[in-house]
Amino acid sequence: MHRVFISVLVLGSCYLNAVNAQISKLKQGFLHPPDSAKPGVYWYFMDGNMSARSISEDLEAMKKAGIGNLVFLEVNVGIPRGKVEFLSDEWQELFAHAVKESKRLGIEITLGIGPGWTGSGGPWVPIEQSMQHLVSSTVNIAGGGKRAINLPIPAPKPPYFGEGAFTPELKKQWDDFYEDVAVLAYPTPSLPSSKITDIDEKALYYRAPYSSVKGVKQYLPTVAEYKDMPKNAAIDKSKIIDLTDKLRADGTLNWTAPKGNWTIIRFGRRNNGAITRPAPVPGLGFEADKFDTVALNAHLDNYVGKLVNKTGRPDVGEAGGLKRLHMDSWEMGAQNWTPHFREEFKKRRGYDPLPYYPVYAGNVVESEEISERFLWDLRQTAQELVLENHAGQVKKYAHKFGLELSIEPYDMNPTADLELGSVADVPMAEFWNKGLGFNSSFSCIEATSIGHVNGKSLVPAEAFTAQDNEGWKQYPGAMKNQGDWAFATGINRFVYHTFQNQFLADSLRPGATMGPYGVHWDRNQTWWPMVGGYHDYISRCQYILQQGQAVADILYLSPEGSPHVFRPPSSAMDGDLVLPDRKGYNFDGCSPGQLYKAIVKNKKIVFPGGSSYRLLVLPAIKTMTPALLQKITSLVNDGAVVVGAPPLKSPGLSGYPSCDEQVRTISRSLWGTLQEPSEQITHTYGKGKIIWGGSLDTQINDLYPEYDLTAQILKSMNVEQDFTADGQLRYTHRYTDDMDIYFVSNRTDQVVQTDVSFRSVKGHAQLWDPITGESRALPECVVKGQLTTLPLKFDAYQSYFVCFVNNVLPVSSTNKNFSINKVVKTLAGPWLVSFDPKWGGPPNIVFNELKDWTQRTEEGIKYYSGTAVYHKIFDLPRNLSSKENQRLYLDLGEIKNMGRVILNGKNLGVTWTAPFRVDITNAVLEKQNHLEIEVVNLWPNRLIGDENFPDDGINNGKWPDWLTKGLPRTSHRFTFSTYKFYTKDSPLLKSGLIGPVTIQQSDF
Repeated sequence: MHRVFISVLVLGSCYLNAVNAQISKLKQGFLHPPDSAKPGVYWYFMDGNMSARSISEDLEAMKKAGIGNLVFLEVNVGIPRGKVEFLSDEWQELFAHAVKESKRLGIEITLGIGPGWTGSGGPWVPIEQSMQHLVSSTVNIAGGGKRAINLPIPAPKPPYFGEGAFTPELKKQWDDFYEDVAVLAYPTPSLPSSKITDIDEKALYYRAPYSSVKGVKQYLPTVAEYKDMPKNAAIDKSKIIDLTDKLRADGTLNWTAPKGNWTIIRFGRRNNGAITRPAPVPGLGFEADKFDTVALNAHLDNYVGKLVNKTGRPDVGEAGGLKRLHMDSWEMGAQNWTPHFREEFKKRRGYDPLPYYPVYAGNVVESEEISERFLWDLRQTAQELVLENHAGQVKKYAHKFGLELSIEPYDMNPTADLELGSVADVPMAEFWNKGLGFNSSFSCIEATSIGHVNGKSLVPAEAFTAQDNEGWKQYPGAMKNQGDWAFATGINRFVYHTFQNQFLADSLRPGATMGPYGVHWDRNQTWWPMVGGYHDYISRCQYILQQGQAVADILYLSPEGSPHVFRPPSSAMDGDLVLPDRKGYNFDGCSPGQLYKAIVKNKKIVFPGGSSYRLLVLPAIKTMTPALLQKITSLVNDGAVVVGAPPLKSPGLSGYPSCDEQVRTISRSLWGTLQEPSEQITHTYGKGKIIWGGSLDTQINDLYPEYDLTAQILKSMNVEQDFTADGQLRYTHRYTDDMDIYFVSNRTDQVVQTDVSFRSVKGHAQLWDPITGESRALPECVVKGQLTTLPLKFDAYQSYFVCFVNNVLPVSSTNKNFSINKVVKTLAGPWLVSFDPKWGGPPNIVFNELKDWTQRTEEGIKYYSGTAVYHKIFDLPRNLSSKENQRLYLDLGEIKNMGRVILNGKNLGVTWTAPFRVDITNAVLEKQNHLEIEVVNLWPNRLIGDENFPDDGINNGKWPDWLTKGLPRTSHRFTFSTYKFYTKDSPLLKSGLIGPVTIQQSDF
């Protein structure tokens, strides 16, 4: 007995030691995040403006500032062309230099798969291997006599982005390229033919950007019921005649039409008008066929393969260098044809599409329902070809070299976003700076859903994209709230858009831009020397948010078909439209392709990557393929709980009409009836159940039931909300074997004190502060059932992690969660302030009081941009109490925009967000404290001031003579930029240390 007891003690001690070791490792990584946790940048080069010097200096600046990865792209946006021809030998040598330098510095490179910021194409893509449309021309004739029938060559569809992007050579190729596909004739319907609405979308001629064009459909709905139409208003499929072999080379038809009125349609393939954009001029060319592996591989060999041959095969074990390929947001439009499309369609859909070609032009064959079903099959076939022959093939190509593939699966994507993103090794999102561009917040929900369902630990986002009026206004403090929002959605790596390669001399600042686009995240920023403190915060957050698994209770199944943008019910989100936050029951979206991989364990839907969900919610779509319906049936039979109404038909023509009866048969079995109940009911099937009827089946604008209804179902399953606060906080929850990890952030600019409930009783609560890297116990708590409730306090936009640590005892000398700080001294009176004369400021000047620089009369201060140093000597107050564990802080009050505190020669770090406070306990003296505060503002004030001087910048697309010829600059301007955001009348931005600066003491 004693031996058993001792063994239990030993095992328990070993387990506890293992847990403590794991937690200790996690805390060490939190304090000093590895390179894998660091943020990245989009590193843009501007059409030949590059050098080995600028490459090395950029990369070294990234390394010093805490940037760990980048996306390499070359574009042509608003800057005169440089001397290094894209993809020339010199260009390739410079790319190899960038890879070599990135290896030296331990920075990962992700390479876009083509010139420009989107797509996969170039001048090496022959138009025969480009993206294609099936186009047509129509002739109506009266039969019964011999006559010459001339069939005009079908015109191409106008390019979505217009013909202005074509070079003359590309325009000529686009005009000239045409190949016949088929000629069909049929008796002209005796009644006016109905036309299919929105045929250009449904037949994949166009797909506009969902994020930036109003009215773009989230999805193309399928219905179970169609209005009847007169039979003689539609094309009779049985009477369609294939005349393809009757077409002569001159466009005349060798055919005598029988008596009656006939319609003849000539079908051919044309280029869809998509070219690389905005590519460097030598990189302009057609987009490669997205349905064809031969075309894609030829393109990849001409670009990626060529560069890999130059740099050498990537070494997977190295810390830096080329690590992955990247497909950026889909901005190439849609295609609906490739030479082997008919064969692929037959193989995948089980019938010949030829008789339905008239539907491409909006004509109705047989009936509206039959035609719409064909169009669904058309889009489904196109989606499968994109997933397999494009995205899947890029992935295979990447893996051949030991590389990964990242994909931003949104915007003009003609497939379902979740399906395309699921191909990626690294699913990726994009979010634009709030107020400085488009609202693409939905893409974050999409990418994190893909990552969670597929078990991907890394979900990056192209972060803080901006345009037009950004103009160097953004800085870490202004971006914190939106950044914390992105973390709460599940994003765990920021890739800032953009770090523009700074190819100009260092004296010419702020230097090169990407035209009007991007938040300026490069080494020429005023605050770049201080950005490391912010990057430390980001890296600590990202490190923790890359651990373990995400927690979500609800899984929303997206419908079959394409295109589709996944959006949860609007009622499941809180906050504004640009920064929508999850409510207390978290969720993910799931595509049909992903759901096939799920199983049921302990009544939860579980995926191979480890994610699990308590509730599957079906979309309010009355069609479903028998295969997907059978999968859902098996999940319910094994114990899943599913919310949603039964489908009534299959969406396409495959297996029609027996497929519809198959759907109804399975639905009757699973739901018990096809009659929709007026009240919510639960139907048991196998080990699981289906919940439907009543309000659950009433959707106004969403595909899914109101959030409160699903919340009530979870409550009835004895599942508490994962997170409960008073509406001022946001959260996300991850877990490991030993910890529950909650990221919690204040989404207001006010101090918040509130009780917060967490669905965890795993262990003792701790606060992990990503600003400082410190962690401490949170001893005040109430544990009840599944919940732990903590009183929490947040400064403006403050965030931290609340961690519930299993079997690790808290270490605390107090019974309070938060200290109270009191002011013990205000540093009033004069300050000596030193500006940099190189940027127009006085080297030394006394400020009798702290004041906004723009309120000063001196133009060198009023228009100053850069760093100024505030100097002061102070004593601590007499008789200052010095209880054990009490801390002293220097609080800067209001500061525009960032500050570094140096006290008695000790660098105490950068303060960039509230509370603007540093711990001075171990640096302060009783008397004669020498304080320096480096304060940095933003570029706009100096840029605005310089608008009072003659303009000596880029003119008519050419560099100024003084720059190209090395002449003296006589304009008296201090700044130089390749894009103008301001005039002399633009409002100045508040700047400097405004204070009050105080010494504060905490009560523990």
